[in-house]
Amino acid sequence: MNVRRLVFGLYLALFAGLTVTAWLYYVDTRAEYNLIRASEARNRERLEEAERELQEQEKILQRLRTDPAYVEREMRLQFHFVKPDQSVFIFPK
Repeated sequence: MNVRRLVFGLYLALFAGLTVTAWLYYVDTRAEYNLIRASEARNRERLEEAERELQEQEKILQRLRTDPAYVEREMRLQFHFVKPDQSVFIFPK
């Protein structure tokens, strides 16, 4: 009878050890999963922002291709282009 209790106690200790090990593994895996989910959410936000910027850039590109007045205005603002009879005054900001 003593041997049965010893074997039962060993099995119980083994089961408890496996349960604790499995729980620790689960907790570690769950924490890693949560980090990956948070990273995925940040990456999705960055992707959405990049897509918005791309749409804005595509609109500008389309205007540059089709709107000569827009092209002229941008050249005057960004590159200080002038017509032959005009002068440009640049003031420090």
